[in-house]
Amino acid sequence: MTDSETQAGWVPEAEEETDAEDMPLSLRLSIADTLTLGNATCGFMAVYFTTTGILIPHLQGSQETGMARHSAATAVILMLLAAIFDLCDGLVARKLRSSPMGAELDNLSDLISFGLAPAYFVLVYGMVADDAHQRVSALAAIVVLLAVVLRLARFSCVTMKDGMFQGMPSPFGALTVVSIVLLELPFIPTLLAIVGVAWLMVSRVEYPKPRGVLAVAMLAWIVGAMGLLAAWAFDAPGGQVLLATGCALQVVLGAVIPLFATARRVNTFRDNRRVARAAQLP
Repeated sequence: MTDSETQAGWVPEAEEETDAEDMPLSLRLSIADTLTLGNATCGFMAVYFTTTGILIPHLQGSQETGMARHSAATAVILMLLAAIFDLCDGLVARKLRSSPMGAELDNLSDLISFGLAPAYFVLVYGMVADDAHQRVSALAAIVVLLAVVLRLARFSCVTMKDGMFQGMPSPFGALTVVSIVLLELPFIPTLLAIVGVAWLMVSRVEYPKPRGVLAVAMLAWIVGAMGLLAAWAFDAPGGQVLLATGCALQVVLGAVIPLFATARRVNTFRDNRRVARAAQLP
């Protein structure tokens, strides 16, 4: 004999389990996807702090430089945190799994954190700096944004050999652009350096993917940069010098890596020609 109430009570639970099992994989977020969403959140908050702490006080005629310094440091720290999320989501996806929409989420999040946020930072710099030209800075910001858009689109379409990127990775490019702005160089050199970084992002220069020791080194560099920004924000002794040193190192790395990559390609080309000539000899 069957208890009708008990039977009726079990039917919805069975249906719920079936519905959960039938849920499309594209609707399930993995741990890696959650980290990717953290990346997007950091990028959006970087735009928020740039607006509320730098742009709005400037438009209101505020002379408080400490607030602007704290907000600029916070915005850049958030971009650095976004880079950590971007680094970790790839590692976690390889170790565990990623949902079918993981790649799309990653590109969209990178566009916010490493396209929109640094481009907006450049735009605001053109509005608040004494020797900057607002319209020219706006053009430079558009160049940075479009470079990241093109780089991310190409990344989805072009297959590279394992362990290599084509063009400067967007997180590295974004942090280099922000470092150039924080160096407070004259306007023309700043503008030319920003455009140069944008060109590197859409170039064919090969960059190694951050794996193994390189990933650990990059993580240590990002954490160290956060410390430099915090020291600068709280006006620690030597904070300005430490920040300038860190930004200069970031810019130097951005310039040196393409030189090494180009030299390696030239040497590889020469070696291939030498081997081909040797094979043709009787």
